[in-house]
Amino acid sequence: MSTADISLPVKFDWSSEAAAARRKRRHFADHRLRWIGITAIMIAIGLLGILLTTLVATGYRAFVQTMVTVPVYVNPEYVDETDPSKGNYRAIVKDTLGNLFPEVTNPRDQRELGQLLTNNTQFMIRDRVVADPSIIGKTVEMTLPVSDPFDQLEKGVLSRESPEDQRKINNAQIGWFDQLAAEGRVSMPLNWGLLFNSDSRFPELAGLAGAIVGSFYALMVCFLISFPCGIAAAVYLEEFAPKNKWTDMIEVNINNLAAVPSIVFGLLGLAVFLNFFGLPRSAPLVGGMVLSLMTLPTIIIVTRASLKAVPPSIREGGLGMGASRHQVILHHVLPLALPGILTGTIIGLAQALGEAAPLLLIGMNAFITSPPGGLLDASTALPTQIFIWADSPERGFVDRTSAAILVLLGFLIIMNGIAIFLRQRLERTW
Repeated sequence: MSTADISLPVKFDWSSEAAAARRKRRHFADHRLRWIGITAIMIAIGLLGILLTTLVATGYRAFVQTMVTVPVYVNPEYVDETDPSKGNYRAIVKDTLGNLFPEVTNPRDQRELGQLLTNNTQFMIRDRVVADPSIIGKTVEMTLPVSDPFDQLEKGVLSRESPEDQRKINNAQIGWFDQLAAEGRVSMPLNWGLLFNSDSRFPELAGLAGAIVGSFYALMVCFLISFPCGIAAAVYLEEFAPKNKWTDMIEVNINNLAAVPSIVFGLLGLAVFLNFFGLPRSAPLVGGMVLSLMTLPTIIIVTRASLKAVPPSIREGGLGMGASRHQVILHHVLPLALPGILTGTIIGLAQALGEAAPLLLIGMNAFITSPPGGLLDASTALPTQIFIWADSPERGFVDRTSAAILVLLGFLIIMNGIAIFLRQRLERTW
C-alpha cells in the first residue's frame, strides 16, 4: 500500500458554527437534566410539606383538651364509706351540675346539662374518692374533661353559626357552656391523656398508652428474633457457605422475600402461629414474630453488605497472625461491620413499627381498654390504633387520628436518628 492510499484524519474546526451548535446543545441538555432533578426534588418536598401541614393542621387540636373545673360535693349519702368503690356517683355528678345551674329543673334539660361532661365523669369521681376517702362529706375542686361535642365547640371545629338541627348540641347547652367559660371554669391544657390513657369509645378520653406498650413489646420480640438470626445467617452465607447453586437459590429467595408485601407475612402468621400452633390472638408475641419474619430478609441483606465492605486485608492480617477463621470474624470483621448492621437493623425495625397489614390479620385491632401486662395479653399497636380511630364516626377521632400519625412519625424519626448517631459514632475508616 502506497502512502497515497492512506487518508489523513480531517481536522475539525472547533471554532466553526457547527461546533458552537453542538456545544450549545450539550449545555442545554446538561441544564435540562439539572432542572429536571431540581423539579423532582421540589415536587417531593412540596408533597411532603402538604402531608405534614395537613397532619399538623388537623392533629394539633388533639394535643390539648377542653377541661372544666367544678366544685364536687362528695355527699356521704351516696357513698359507702366502708367501700368507697360502691356508691351512686351518677347522682353526685347530677347534684354538682345542679348546684352550678339551679335554674335548670326540667328533667329533659337536666339530661342535656349532664351531657356537658364526659360520660365517664362518675368513674373519675369514684377513683378520686377511692384514692382519698377523706374527701367524703367535703367539697373538692375537680378538673374534668368535657364531652367531645363541647371540646369541638371550644376548638372551633363545631360552628356556633350552623343551624341547631345540624349539630349535636343545642343552643341551651351552648349557653350553659358559655356561662361556665365566663366564670373562668373552662381551660384547655395539654392533653397528656393522649399518651397515657388507653383506648376509649369516647374521643375525649381515648389515648395511645395501650398501643405504645403493644408496639414496644412487639418490636422487642421482633428484635430478639430477627437480630441474632439475621446476623448468623448473613455471616454463614458471606463467610462460610460454598458458592454453588444451592446458596445462589437461597440468596435469590432472601432478596425476593425482602420485596414480598407485608400482608403475605400476616397471612403466614395467621396460618402458622394462630391456627397451627394455637398462640393467643392479638398478642404482642405473635405480632413480634410476624414482624420478625418481615424484618429478617432486610437484616440479612444489610449485614452481608456490611461484611463485604470490610477490606480483605483485615481478614488476611488476622489469619496471618495465626487467628482462626471464626476468631477473625468474631473479633475483627463483625466489630468493623457493626455500624452498618445496627443502622440496617434499626431502619428495619422502624419499617416494622409502621406496618399495619400483618398486625390486622392476627387480630391486633381489637378494642382494648388497658395496656397489655405481658407478651401474651391482648393488645393493639400504633398503626392498628390509627386504623381503628380512622374508622370511627365521632368527629373527635379525626383529630386524634392525625395526632397518632404524628406520634408514630415522631418515633420513626427518633429511631432513624439513633441509627445515624450510632453509625457516625462507631464507623471507622481505613
